[in-house]
Amino acid sequence: MVDLSSLQKYANNLNIAKYMTDQFPHPYTREAGRTFIEFANKENQSRMWAIEYKGEAIGGIGLHTTRDVLRKNAEIGYWIGEDFWGQGLMSEAIGETIKWGFNHLDVNRIYARVFGNNMRSAALLEKCGFQKEVHVKDGIFKNNEFLDELLFAIRK
Repeated sequence: MVDLSSLQKYANNLNIAKYMTDQFPHPYTREAGRTFIEFANKENQSRMWAIEYKGEAIGGIGLHTTRDVLRKNAEIGYWIGEDFWGQGLMSEAIGETIKWGFNHLDVNRIYARVFGNNMRSAALLEKCGFQKEVHVKDGIFKNNEFLDELLFAIRK
């Protein structure tokens, strides 16, 4: 639980939460952080890492494997504290996570789902070699409004 304080510090931000699933709460409490850290350390279908900068957890990134007919795929999810946006740290983390995923998981494709109004994340994925595959009209319902969903992928 050494990262709990910095996790809460950077995750407790509406500008991050508005682009995350409802499982990423706002406000982001210490209890939410504790629950997440416990989940991340369990054996499950996900591999999750803290993004650290100068010894402080400033974000998170993970690969979530899928099952059945989608078993050769993994979904990447990520966030980083607003203070660190635009510094290249997330593109570095995504690149390393992709390499790790293709080298350690039995997957051929890594994909990301992006809120249609999150153009920074869409541009970041394209910078990292992902290609937009699908644009779903009103595929997301967040904060009582429908938003488009963009699906990006990169292949081994």
